[in-house]
Amino acid sequence: MPAKLGIIGCGKMGYALLKGISDGSSDYKAIYACDTSVERTNVFVQEFRAVQADKPQLIADADIVILAVKPTQVKEVLAGTEGLWNTDKLLISIAAGIKTSTIETELGKPIPVVRVMPNTPCLVGEGVSAVSAGTYAKQSHLKLVQAMMSRVGLTVIIDEVYMDAVTAVSGSGPAYAFLLVESMIDAALNLGLSSETARCLVLQTLKGSITMLEQTGEHPAVLKAQVTSPGGTTIAGLRELEAGGIREAFFAAIERACQRSIELGTDNHK
Repeated sequence: MPAKLGIIGCGKMGYALLKGISDGSSDYKAIYACDTSVERTNVFVQEFRAVQADKPQLIADADIVILAVKPTQVKEVLAGTEGLWNTDKLLISIAAGIKTSTIETELGKPIPVVRVMPNTPCLVGEGVSAVSAGTYAKQSHLKLVQAMMSRVGLTVIIDEVYMDAVTAVSGSGPAYAFLLVESMIDAALNLGLSSETARCLVLQTLKGSITMLEQTGEHPAVLKAQVTSPGGTTIAGLRELEAGGIREAFFAAIERACQRSIELGTDNHK
């Protein structure tokens, strides 16, 4: 029997997920949407034929509840909802840094909770999502969530202990990629190339490079060496990048993002 799906939080990530998983709308008997913004909720009503619902109605009626709010809002959203949950329901949280144990404590019941760390390319069906189970989630719950998330990209099941690292790498990763693309385009403009030409060259170069990595299975260092001729242009450019600390900057950025994910979980556990 098709399940009833509810989503609390109608922001960009919630939209991206629902856009992907609602393509098979016949899989769901009904879709409910709840957000403090009437405007955002209306988007879900219009695009996904969702039913606008307040929080108590959504939790009471839905079989699967996606919690797509900011980490700082999780405790507030779950407060006072204990009586609305039962063990037949499944809660899927995409709140960065918030542990399943924190959510289970707020619910006060042995409710199956699955934590997911998606990223924004889910919006175009090219995302990557890490999935981990809470104390009361069964293998069947993990498989269900994996199937849902696979509609918007690659899905991996991991131990929750690694979720903060995943948040720093793939959750925040698109921003690093966009910054790299922006920097390369700006550098091309500085050399006199037009905006259109610069964008085309940079995007296709990165796309082709990723495809090579995927298809060859080679370590990136091996492919990098194949492009780098002694005394050539590439080694000159690579020397400047290394001198500018690009490798160390990525180490520092990802480590800091991981630490911030840990902090979000700690702050919201108090």
